[in-house]
Amino acid sequence: MSAGIDKQLVRRRFRRALPTYAGHAEVQRRMAARLVAMIESAGAAPSLGRVFEFGCGSAMLTSMLFERHSAEAFYANDLVAESRVFVEAAVSGREIGRLEFLPGDVERLDPLPANLDLAVSNATLQWLHEPALFFERLSASMRPGGLVAFSTFGAQNMREIATLGEAALPYRSIGEVAALGGTAFEVVAIEEEIVRQEFETPEAVLRHIRATGVNGVSSRAWTRSHYLDFLRRYRAAYPAGSGVALTWHPVYCCFRRKES
Repeated sequence: MSAGIDKQLVRRRFRRALPTYAGHAEVQRRMAARLVAMIESAGAAPSLGRVFEFGCGSAMLTSMLFERHSAEAFYANDLVAESRVFVEAAVSGREIGRLEFLPGDVERLDPLPANLDLAVSNATLQWLHEPALFFERLSASMRPGGLVAFSTFGAQNMREIATLGEAALPYRSIGEVAALGGTAFEVVAIEEEIVRQEFETPEAVLRHIRATGVNGVSSRAWTRSHYLDFLRRYRAAYPAGSGVALTWHPVYCCFRRKES
């Protein structure tokens, strides 16, 4: 479904946004907190065992997870190699027996870390080309009973941008997300919500998108006339309060590796 995504463009956009991401990604921070709560509700122990996080980025989820839990080993992956610095800072002083950073495209990471008790990811799944195939591979790395907890975005995500004719990701429905576990996993929990963010101007929306790196879909440069037309149409179509609105559609999912 997402085979058209240019991952090198994604890497460049997120690399540029690394210093600003944590200060602007309010929705993704909310998603990370909800993921930690979902993991705990699924019965995760204070010691998480062997943990793999893919798409760790600026280590927002990493930090929240290890504020409350320890690990025997932690394997962190991101498309952006510079994320290593953020991960190391996030786990400094935490109870982690072993830390290993694995840079690169997680869909090409071979082998994946083995004998995992927990795999986690926040707001990353939508960038994968073949997520069902990835989960099939991941299942072979999970211990029976191990958890996979992740968040992504649903069909209404950033609908304002798509409706105005700009490039958007082919987001999945909640049913399609649940089906990604295939036959190897059972669904422990799956939830979705709509979050409406307000900005003073359409220009502020675009600055926010740039600061969080989530614009890694199209490399097409805008002309000034196209830019001004977009701002005009956004103001007219999506007013909210004294500014404009941007919609987010987080989806949260937790799988458990079947015993056999």
